[in-house]
Parts: sequence; C-alpha cells; structure tokens
Amino acid sequence: MTPDQDPPTDRELLARIADGDRGALHTLFTRHQPWLAARVRRRCADPAVVAEVVNDTFLLVWQQPGRYKGEGEVAAWLWGIAIRTLLHRLRPRKSVLERLVQARPQHHPSAEEAVLLRVEHSDVGTALQRLSPELLAVVQATVIDGLSTREAAELLGIPSGTVKSRMSRARLELREALR
Repeated sequence: MTPDQDPPTDRELLARIADGDRGALHTLFTRHQPWLAARVRRRCADPAVVAEVVNDTFLLVWQQPGRYKGEGEVAAWLWGIAIRTLLHRLRPRKSVLERLVQARPQHHPSAEEAVLLRVEHSDVGTALQRLSPELLAVVQATVIDGLSTREAAELLGIPSGTVKSRMSRARLELREALR
C-alpha cells in the first residue's frame, strides 16, 4: 500500500483471507481484536476464556471466511461469532441421557419440575421474588441451574468470592422471610 492509498476495507480483507492471505487476517485481527476482547470481557470476567473466544473467532474467520454473506458490517458478523462462541463455552453441556429424555415425544414433568412449580407458588417462591436481582441471580445460577461457584462466577461476570458472599446473604434473607 502506498501512502496515498486507503487501507483495505474489512470486506476486502475477507476476500484476501479467502485467498489464503495471512497478512490480511493479521490486519483484520489487529483492527478488531481490541474492541472485540473488551466486549467479551463485559460478559465474562475470566481473561483466559476471553482470549480463547477472541482467538476462536478469528480462527473461524480464517477457516471459513465465506460464511460472511456480505450483509451488514464485518464487525457485526465478528461480534456474532464471538458471542455464540462465548455462550457455547459457558453453557453447561447436557449429557446424552438428558438429550434423549428431552427428545421423548410425550413430556411428563420430572420430579424436579414438579417441585419447582410448587416452590414458585409457595412462601419460598414469594421470598425468592423479594431478593435483590444480584442475590436472585446467584441463587438461580447455583441452586436452580446447579452451576458450581466457579461456573456461576463466569456466567455472571463476578469473582467466585462474590458469588459465595451473595449466596450467604441470600440464605440469611430467605431464612428471615420464611420465619
């Protein structure tokens, strides 16, 4: 590129990447990595996960640049890849048994579902609704969704210690409400 030439557009870079141009991938990465990492960090506090998500995003761009259909901005397309990658990384994977149970044609409520429905319309459900959103999010993630403290911390974007302290406060508030 000479000094009077404009830098290549994102679309031009994708076309070059499709032709195997590693330099174009480097340029696209350099251009978009900082803001992409910042946005992923807002949803996940674990720097290792953030780095993996960003790297996996650009790996997919390298492997399949043709997935961009020319609609909208390339940056929006990159963000779509990154957020789907993050969600896939953070979501607990269902076991084969759980997937088979869900594939059954007729649905019979599980014991867990029946209990949750009864709890929702009981004193416990009312007490849960009175919790602050921060405390309720921790209770839902750890008790209802069954996530570990570390998994809940990643999902909520807070330290593990904060998950533990909020859970402790939630237990106290629930105990008081149910007296």
